[in-house]
Amino acid sequence: MPVFESLPDKPDLSDVFRAFPHTVPPLLVYHDYVLRHDQSPFSVAEREIIAAYVSGLNSCAFCFGSHKIIASTFGIEEDLIENLLVDPAQSDVDPRMVPVLSFTRILTESPSKVTDEHRRAILDAGWPEQAIFDAASICGLFNLMNRIVEGMGVTTSAAIQQAQRARHKRESDARVETDTYQQYGRRIGVINE
Repeated sequence: MPVFESLPDKPDLSDVFRAFPHTVPPLLVYHDYVLRHDQSPFSVAEREIIAAYVSGLNSCAFCFGSHKIIASTFGIEEDLIENLLVDPAQSDVDPRMVPVLSFTRILTESPSKVTDEHRRAILDAGWPEQAIFDAASICGLFNLMNRIVEGMGVTTSAAIQQAQRARHKRESDARVETDTYQQYGRRIGVINE
């Protein structure tokens, strides 16, 4: 017997959002602010790296795969993101991102163990203070999303990831930077403006 009568056996995130839409619109607005606003010192690609990295640390296959694919549309090799989970310092990531990823790892795994030394390492790598806040915000958002996804039983598959790659390639080919998360909400019917 299925747990959720309102969801298919293997729900997609859009199924969950349509079944439980009450908090989805502000959540998608927050996604846009955190991942797409133009005042961040991080590029969109770097923010997607952080999102995928946190999701990988949490073993959230759906979010890890989705954000690895999105990062690839901004020029990041998917193998680079896979390698980050082994050791960011030994990967091909921009060296300035290594302390950012170290900070998000600790913030994900043991939040109370983040120290001024971790924050200072981000500044010493050349990032402004805003980078610390943005990294913490992306980390927090994806710890939340990973728990929603895993808690609701959202799954991924090669077919789902292939469809995501195709959609993001079409957007890239059409010179659309990427769908905003609010546009996604409109497309799936949870934002009606």
